[in-house]
Amino acid sequence: MANQNDSFIDEVTDELRRDRLYGVMRRYGWIVILVILAIVGATAWREYSRGQERAEAQAWGDAVLAAEEGGDPAALLAIDPQGSAGREALAGLLAAGLQADEPSAAAEALRTVGGDQPQGALAELAQLKLVMLDGPNMDPSTRDEMLTRLSRAGAPFELLALEQKAVALIGAGRPDDAVTLIRQIQDKDGVSQALRLRLSEMMIALGVDPEPADMMPPDMTPADMTAAEMTPAAN
Repeated sequence: MANQNDSFIDEVTDELRRDRLYGVMRRYGWIVILVILAIVGATAWREYSRGQERAEAQAWGDAVLAAEEGGDPAALLAIDPQGSAGREALAGLLAAGLQADEPSAAAEALRTVGGDQPQGALAELAQLKLVMLDGPNMDPSTRDEMLTRLSRAGAPFELLALEQKAVALIGAGRPDDAVTLIRQIQDKDGVSQALRLRLSEMMIALGVDPEPADMMPPDMTPADMTAAEMTPAAN
């Protein structure tokens, strides 16, 4: 008799639990459905957006390759970067490269990329290349301002910009200041062997003997020096 009572109580308890569960589902089930739909919708939108970005990037890349193969700098600069400053900067750098035999045109392309306040490593690279290409023809104060910004601590091309500062000092007839700056550059971390060699050559041209450690190692060829500087970790 006791077992029958216990069984009856268990059945009633299970029924009450089911009723409560159904009640909760009727009251809050729509929230669960909305959450599931939101997750599915967000996932679908994310995949759609990624697909659009991939398609835009591929279309931009195809247009750049076509313009570069055609040797048309104007076409490169006219390509819509689709909201990416990095793409615009890259197109400008490529356009300048196509006009290497026309320094004035190349300099103009680099000015378009760099702007007054360059944003990003590619834009700063464009300004650095502009100084290297057209520095002697630039207003000295403008050139100095650009190099000061490009050579700030932690900048992507800090050491190369400091090298150009030394070049500017030599051009301004300040050899002692140039030698002092060259010494400071040589003491910095991350100076590539290629840069050390160039700095040493500048010092020799100024009539100053470089330190032996700053000269090219006897077992390293000029080709090795060039390859070393072109590696990402060089500067």
